[in-house]
Amino acid sequence: MHLAAHSLTLSDDCLVRNDWICPEYWRTRSTELSDALIQHAEITVVSLVLAIVVALPVALIARRWGWLEQMVLGGATVIYTIPSLALFSLLLPFTGLTAWTVVVGLVLYSLTILVRAIVAGLAAVPGDVLDAARGMGYGDTRMLWRVQFPLALPTIMGGVRVAAVSTVALVTVGAVVGYGGLGDLIYNGLSTLFKAQVLTASVLCVVLALVLDGVLLLAQRLATPWRRGRSA
Repeated sequence: MHLAAHSLTLSDDCLVRNDWICPEYWRTRSTELSDALIQHAEITVVSLVLAIVVALPVALIARRWGWLEQMVLGGATVIYTIPSLALFSLLLPFTGLTAWTVVVGLVLYSLTILVRAIVAGLAAVPGDVLDAARGMGYGDTRMLWRVQFPLALPTIMGGVRVAAVSTVALVTVGAVVGYGGLGDLIYNGLSTLFKAQVLTASVLCVVLALVLDGVLLLAQRLATPWRRGRSA
């Protein structure tokens, strides 16, 4: 009778059956999942912030000197076409097997999206608005931050949201150098055919992307109250 009960317990264990959905996996590997999720979120946020810091002056320079615009956008596009595994491999001699290999690669990928969004947003500001600002005595710097940038913010934030979701997805590729966050679990799960691990880590990636996109959308609405009033 004891042997029968033991067999029943094993047959009912979702880990033993290797089910896709397994609460026992969530319970026993909660620390591993939370550590991977935190690493994934940290790499995403650091990469996105650095990409914004780099993209803003690059876009402003390209916008200021029009002959540079196509060169800058073309160069960013060329970088985006490089496969992620190849790009990380090219960075290894400089950054080594560290998280910076992933971060630098993600920053380079995000530049294409962010620089284009900033340039497009500034270009879309109506000319009559700029003329009115000049008539009121606005200089170039004041007009940029008080007129152009606020009006371009919705387009810029749209680019930031796209870059954020893209970055969440690309972090998983960092598993090749051991800094892929949830990607480490996905790749390990695929190599061992561990279904619950693959599904759980994949779902957490999607949830992280949705949460980050929601936070950025909320930030955009708070930063552009005049658009809320107009839509109402």
